[in-house]
Amino acid sequence: MEARQHSDLVAHLIQCKDWIEAALEHSGGTHEWQDIVDGIVSGHMQLWPAEKGCLVTELVTYPRKTVVNVFLGGGDLDQLIDMHEAVEEWAKAQGCAGATIIGRAGWERVYRDRGWKRQHVVLAKEFDT
Repeated sequence: MEARQHSDLVAHLIQCKDWIEAALEHSGGTHEWQDIVDGIVSGHMQLWPAEKGCLVTELVTYPRKTVVNVFLGGGDLDQLIDMHEAVEEWAKAQGCAGATIIGRAGWERVYRDRGWKRQHVVLAKEFDT
């Protein structure tokens, strides 16, 4: 990564830190801040910064197709909704056949009018250790 790109990425991460950490509070403990930073810096995850919010995505490759998975979003809801088309266009350019969102149930209501539909329900249980 070039020095300029690295400094831009650091600035975006700092800008988005509060939004990402707030979203992580609802992640069920799957990731921490440093995991997101490492994933973005390595290129495994993508940061979508905007003026009033951000998204974090990852490409998931299944045996028969690749999808972009939006698994963190934080900030102003209208800002996040406005980012929908840019993420979709980018994902298509990466060869993705579709997209998934992992999030709270309210996302279904928000994105239903934009062509999203419920495909799966994720249930979670924490084990006693």
